[in-house]
Amino acid sequence: MDNGASSYRRFLAGDDKGLAEIVRDYKDGLIFYLNGFVSNISVAEELMEETFFKLITKKPKFQAEYSFKTWLYTIGRNAAIDYLRHSAKKNDLSVDDAENRLRDEYDLEKLYIIEERKITLHRALKRLRQEYRQVLWLIYFEGFSNADAAAVMKKSAKQMKNLVYRAKGALKSELDKEGFAYEEL
Repeated sequence: MDNGASSYRRFLAGDDKGLAEIVRDYKDGLIFYLNGFVSNISVAEELMEETFFKLITKKPKFQAEYSFKTWLYTIGRNAAIDYLRHSAKKNDLSVDDAENRLRDEYDLEKLYIIEERKITLHRALKRLRQEYRQVLWLIYFEGFSNADAAAVMKKSAKQMKNLVYRAKGALKSELDKEGFAYEEL
């Protein structure tokens, strides 16, 4: 499945079908996400349109630090925050209330990014050989030592060391294909 980045690159190269694919794939989810900020579906639809308008007019550079979807939703989130700031001025919303709302939104964004990273990681793990999946799961998710994982998998210490090395390399390769920004493996 196209993660949106290639469609965006095609759009930047002059292919309007790339933008059409992005809008088709992401507009509904973006509307629901933005509705969580503004609690008004009509305003959320306008903010979605504004987000895509920014893509069309400003053509921001996509940084592959996160997935395309995360990057796009961040642009939408920023549009929603601008809207809320503007609305706060009109509605005389207190500064403390506005700051609390922005802090909550920032926390929500962090949680969204973490969840997006987990989904990408699990998707990459599913594409690995069963043996690689098993060793990575035991060591990194279950907290087994190499020796304990070796006992479970009936491997020698040397075999386990080699298996972990190859599994990490295979996972890194899969994550690189998705443009995943990982801290350490």
